[in-house]
Amino acid sequence: MRLLVSVRNASEAAAALAGGADIIDAKEPINGPLGAVSSDVLHEIAATLGNAAPVSAALGDICEDDVLDRAVAARQAGVTFVKVGFAGMRQRQQLEEVVLTLARAAPPPALVLVAYADFDVAGAPPPAEILTLAAQINPAGILLDTYDKDGAGLTSLMHASTLATFVSRAKASGCFVALAGRLSLEDIETVHDLGADVIGLRGAACDGGRNGVVTSTRVRALCDHIKGTRHVY
Repeated sequence: MRLLVSVRNASEAAAALAGGADIIDAKEPINGPLGAVSSDVLHEIAATLGNAAPVSAALGDICEDDVLDRAVAARQAGVTFVKVGFAGMRQRQQLEEVVLTLARAAPPPALVLVAYADFDVAGAPPPAEILTLAAQINPAGILLDTYDKDGAGLTSLMHASTLATFVSRAKASGCFVALAGRLSLEDIETVHDLGADVIGLRGAACDGGRNGVVTSTRVRALCDHIKGTRHVY
């Protein structure tokens, strides 16, 4: 299982890399669950990392006006993955058309579809519908996340058996599967046992929580835990 750490700037990206993160995710937490960083910051993050680790970029939710511009910026920065969510897109019949429009207008790097466990809060389609969409458009991956970052975490919102079913269905469609959403060091074993390919973390990698600062010490502790060792902060 790979560790993805979300960072808001190049300094945090360097710290995440030094701590051993496998994937560095460019995201601005004050802009929402999939808050995009600016184009300049994204280029700075990519330049700092070079080829040392894959970079993913949050584009936001697909109903936002500037998602296409963000996809273009991500491609120009040379990122590996882009993530897009579906808040405000409850009507299932619109989804495939909108996603394909995104891909045609500004072909992004490898696309990751984001389903929200608290989809009712987000006004988004249920996770099962995002799985159906994935089977039709063949994205690189699917991320199951939480929309409300002040609410319950993923493992509290969804029973382990429901999460296991989601992971199994996503893998059956040929996608890699990432789980995130207010997960802690204590959730790592659960996520691993569910069969996820990637665990996404920010708050657990920061001094001061989600809106704090990513540190190499905390990232290294998470990596140690994933490898089955214990590390005391």
